[in-house]
Amino acid sequence: MDQRQKTSPVVQLAKAAVIEYLSTGNAIQPPGTLLQDLPAMAGVFVSLKKEGKLRGCIGTWAPAMPTLVQEVVRNAISAATGDPRFPPVTLPEVDQITFSVDVLTSPEPVTSLDQLDPVRFGVLVKKGVRQGLLLPNIEGVEQAEEQLDIAIRKAGIDPDREDGVPLDIFRFEVKRYT
Repeated sequence: MDQRQKTSPVVQLAKAAVIEYLSTGNAIQPPGTLLQDLPAMAGVFVSLKKEGKLRGCIGTWAPAMPTLVQEVVRNAISAATGDPRFPPVTLPEVDQITFSVDVLTSPEPVTSLDQLDPVRFGVLVKKGVRQGLLLPNIEGVEQAEEQLDIAIRKAGIDPDREDGVPLDIFRFEVKRYT
């Protein structure tokens, strides 16, 4: 019996999108039936890891494209070429990269830390025009307070500054494909 895990079609799509873009400069045109078991539209994060270390991660917490397929393609290309924390991925290194795709549920408001669980839920914070997001089940993040603090810092929000603008907190779940 073959013990290897079959790669999900959504992950195959993300990798194919990166290869096509790095090879030709064009976005891939995938078949429309590729993602039948997924929602038609959703927020999507694509994460790239090389040797177990983050190599790129870009996503949207709400749909920005007309279809989930287009969302995956766009965010995969952006994760590989547009994450400002890393140099662009090169074509020769693509086979050394592990791709994962997180499909997000719609964010729901949170009124207390008791409603957060950093393993099960991601967190989104908003204050005015600033927003920060942290996906769930991040290695080393075990407490809701820590998860919230990281998201606030990612947003560039000063938690001690009283400016009359409320801090809105949302949670969401993800279906992770690797």
